[in-house]
Amino acid sequence: MSATDLSYVCGTGAQPLKYLTIGRLLDDAAAQWGLREALVVRHQQVRLTYSELLRQVDDLAAGLIALDLVPGDRIGIWSPNRVEWVLTQFATAKVGLILVNINPAYRLSELEYVLNKVECRALVTASQFRSSDYLAMLRQLAPELARSQAGDLQSVTLPHLKMVIAMDESPQPGMLRFADLATLAGAAERAQLAELSGRLQPDDPINVQFTSGTTGMPKGATLTHFNVINNGYFVGQAMRFTESDRLCIPVPLYHCFGMVMSVLTCVAHGAAMIFPGEAFEPQTVLATVADERCTALHGVPTMFIAELDHPDFGRYDLTSLRTGIMAGAPCPVEVMKRVLSEMHMHEITIAYGMTETSPVSFQSSPDDPLDRRVSTIGRVHPHVQVKIVDIEGRTVPCGTRGELCTRGYNVMRGYWNEALKTQEAIDEAGWMHTGDLAVIDSAGYCNIVGRVKDMIIRGGENVYPREVEEFLYRHPKVQEVSVFGVPDPRFGEQIAAWIKLRDGAAATTDEIKAFCRDQIAHYKIPFHIRFVDSFPMTVTGKIQKFQMRDTMVAALDLAAPKTA
Repeated sequence: MSATDLSYVCGTGAQPLKYLTIGRLLDDAAAQWGLREALVVRHQQVRLTYSELLRQVDDLAAGLIALDLVPGDRIGIWSPNRVEWVLTQFATAKVGLILVNINPAYRLSELEYVLNKVECRALVTASQFRSSDYLAMLRQLAPELARSQAGDLQSVTLPHLKMVIAMDESPQPGMLRFADLATLAGAAERAQLAELSGRLQPDDPINVQFTSGTTGMPKGATLTHFNVINNGYFVGQAMRFTESDRLCIPVPLYHCFGMVMSVLTCVAHGAAMIFPGEAFEPQTVLATVADERCTALHGVPTMFIAELDHPDFGRYDLTSLRTGIMAGAPCPVEVMKRVLSEMHMHEITIAYGMTETSPVSFQSSPDDPLDRRVSTIGRVHPHVQVKIVDIEGRTVPCGTRGELCTRGYNVMRGYWNEALKTQEAIDEAGWMHTGDLAVIDSAGYCNIVGRVKDMIIRGGENVYPREVEEFLYRHPKVQEVSVFGVPDPRFGEQIAAWIKLRDGAAATTDEIKAFCRDQIAHYKIPFHIRFVDSFPMTVTGKIQKFQMRDTMVAALDLAAPKTA
């Protein structure tokens, strides 16, 4: 077998990697596209050109210096999508502060864990989001705020946190006001900001993003300027982005999808960032695309499904759309076809990656044949290497399933203060082991067939949930579906499916099984079927199969099969 027969690909491209900092990226964008619209935050009535965005970022950055924050300090941000988030993203980078993205859905124990894990010195926070009262939670964790001078917190529970910066119009006891930061700096701080511009290095860590923590405590993936700038640039290149593009961004900023694939992609190409709301709401997205004449739209599959199936979908003019990205979870083929035909996104791409790889390593191209575009994740990104390995770590032949491993500029520095976990994820040769099962064909196109841990072994047969899900999406009554394994005393594992039907549709378990019969192998047909109205999900729209599995195990009184 020759080397070319192996499942190994290396991305090439005409453009070299960019060796610069995030601050320099914004400076360059303002110099080149200063009068073009850069940022629109509709729910806050904000519109900024690139020149105006740079001015506000520099004011905020100088204000952070006035607070005696220094390069390498960690500063958390706990907020839904707001203009303050974007300003903080760039201002912290200009000062060399390491921005720690905190999930807006986190509660007390999770917040305490991440703030202490990375020893955050400062926290920028919204007042509230949905049912979460952020300020009340902070006061519960750090009651000392009530009697502390703003910027000098002395907390027993959060010993490293010295300042809380609130996005609130009213002054809060013990907290600084975000709106006041831009007024704090004088000539000395501005001179220091200019000096830092030449001192900060592209390889400096600039961002910590916590993984979802579906097993164990969340791990903080540590990313550099170099990681995220280049990934954002090549994501945009795959969409053929220019300064004429206007991207609708309903995905959360705290996640790589929002912060890198949306914000940095736009800034790297001079495009406009359009935020429809604090969080995803399908009708608001449709209205934003129509009103702002957006040319691109990002989202996870569940977002696109909600938009397509909204009862007022037909009222909105989406003809301005050209491209975008569907990513963050497996993309059902039937949904992709509808996006192409009904949303006019004829150049939409699918992207694949993970937080630890900044995040994208594969992306489809508008030039790819239609069948490849709707059924694969495309081909490897420029300057990225990927191989598929078996359980012993050997590279498998083309067309063979195995674990996807990634190496290149996009691989994180490591998990924050987790040397052992970093070594478990990144091997001695620099390969990041993703935990995803994939197949690469002879033309370099890749298919994700499941998670290594999600694969179901039923009576000795390997079943890949993605394959069964794709088949069930063909049923005309099925809107969403998720397939997973549950314990079974006879087969070891049995197949379970949760199904959300289209509005007004009704179906039975027997009907679904009959639809599968003679179409897919008998051992792939779901044995347990539950019709649901919703799925347990992360904020980024990823379905949490482990929660569904636990629910089914409890409801059916199942126990894990005994092993020798």
